[in-house]
Amino acid sequence: MSSVLITGANRGIGLEFARQYAASGWTVHAACRQPHSAGELNALGGIRLHEIDVTDHNSIDALAAKIDEPIDVVIANAGVMGPRSDQQSFGSFDYEAWRAVMEVNLYGTVHTCEAFTPHLEKGDQKKLAVLSSKMGSIADTSGGLAHYRTSKTALNMAIMASAAGLAQKGIAAGIFHPGWVQTDMGGPSALITTEECVTGLRQQIAGLPVTAKPDFLTFDGEVLPW
Repeated sequence: MSSVLITGANRGIGLEFARQYAASGWTVHAACRQPHSAGELNALGGIRLHEIDVTDHNSIDALAAKIDEPIDVVIANAGVMGPRSDQQSFGSFDYEAWRAVMEVNLYGTVHTCEAFTPHLEKGDQKKLAVLSSKMGSIADTSGGLAHYRTSKTALNMAIMASAAGLAQKGIAAGIFHPGWVQTDMGGPSALITTEECVTGLRQQIAGLPVTAKPDFLTFDGEVLPW
């Protein structure tokens, strides 16, 4: 039976990943900060709930030690937008909030990938998927939300810089822009549903090649500029 680990699994895209993989008969390790109060996640049934706080590296390491078995796919989905937009604008940056965004979107995500690399090495599929954003591309010039953008730009580069080493272990790394999705972060006016997003992302993850230079992909397979 194939297995997947999903961080930030309590809502939005992470919750839909858990739902779809569970419906497909996978062993689903669903991780979030407060799993027992995540009502929709608990209602899925047939999944393995885990507690993780990606800002606490000891928490990440503890979960990696607890799950002592191969994992086929790791999806690093946990992420935050940060404070309101006026606190992410030049001249009024909230630097403490900026550090907090980096702790989740960069350091916590990369450490999660590191901690679960041994599990992927033992798995059959060996797929590592990192949820980023088009807003992390320097080619995107729409502006604003500097905390969020820089955290995703740095995440993209961290995975790119690590891809060659992962490829030597037989692990395929993928960096994804999920699209503008109808979640708490994306809002009700977003263009696609979580179901559409995750259906597409699962197809892209399944097809990830082992390469030292992964593409930056959308949920439907478009290659984005960096």
